Amino acid sequence: MQTKIKYNAEMTDTFGGEANYCWVERTEGEAKSELAVVRQVKEAFGMSGVKCEKSDFGDEIWLKPYGWNRIIFINFE
Repeated sequence: MQTKIKYNAEMTDTFGGEANYCWVERTEGEAKSELAVVRQVKEAFGMSGVKCEKSDFGDEIWLKPYGWNRIIFINFE
């Protein structure tokens, strides 16, 4: 039996390359792998197919979509 990964994610705007929090969208869920988590989160935020710079900190992933003034934070439970 494969354990599912639970996650919480939020997307917000950026200003000067930093998270601005003028607005925020949130989602949560679970998936079988880290790759599946990233795909689910991007789909939830309407970013499927958008290339992103990914920073992986072990317990958190940051996605910065190229050409968008947004950042996505994914936290694992």
